[in-house]
Amino acid sequence: MLRFRSLGSGSSGNATLIEAGNGHTTSRVLVDCGFGLRHLEARLERAGLAATDIDALFITHEHGDHIGCAHAFSRRHGTAVWMSEGTWMASGARDYEGRLNFARDGEAIAVGDMQVRPFTVPHDAREPLQLRCTDGARHLGVLTDLGHATPHVLAQLGGLDSLLLEFNHDVDLLGVSSYPPFLKQRVGGKWGHLSNDAAAGIAAALCHGAIRHLVAAHLSEQNNRPDIVRQAMAQVLGAHADEMLTANAAEGTPWLDV
Repeated sequence: MLRFRSLGSGSSGNATLIEAGNGHTTSRVLVDCGFGLRHLEARLERAGLAATDIDALFITHEHGDHIGCAHAFSRRHGTAVWMSEGTWMASGARDYEGRLNFARDGEAIAVGDMQVRPFTVPHDAREPLQLRCTDGARHLGVLTDLGHATPHVLAQLGGLDSLLLEFNHDVDLLGVSSYPPFLKQRVGGKWGHLSNDAAAGIAAALCHGAIRHLVAAHLSEQNNRPDIVRQAMAQVLGAHADEMLTANAAEGTPWLDV
């Protein structure tokens, strides 16, 4: 059994729960901790879990909406933490008191009944990583915070059963937004975030007929709209826009079976 749930996704914070079980034991990884500690604990409670139910934290990169309370969470609850060495250095090389593990591109990480395989992505961070997760039978991809999909990225995500994918901005809305020019260039550049069109292209390449869930994540509150995203997703999947799932900043998503 493999399932996932966004606890919230957007520029204000990101966290995704991934859970694997074999009927006797259950393993849980929390991907990113981009909220304050009490806020994150409350979101876990709404998902039916306590902080002590988390077996490992995986931090994709050092930006505040992703690393958030990782250090405080690990320290309070004794949770193991995985991140790249570059992310650790860029976030201040803090002491995790023996709970820190370095993740590397292509090197699988075993967390109980789950295997997590990180891979590098093009983003304006020190050494950002995204993930492919499996319980041995089902496969989930987590792909946010990248400016474009390299051949390496696409190669890591073939044959997925579900995909959490960034649909950050609409190009036209970004163009007329109040963002200053340098920020528009950063967000829309090759080391920034995925536009709806770019994300739809990735979805078309990865989402075969058997895909169970495509979930749009990391939508910009200023430069995107859920209705535009759902329409783009529906065109790729040949479905109705009302059937498409988006992870919002306030509540994320319900639990979804991979």
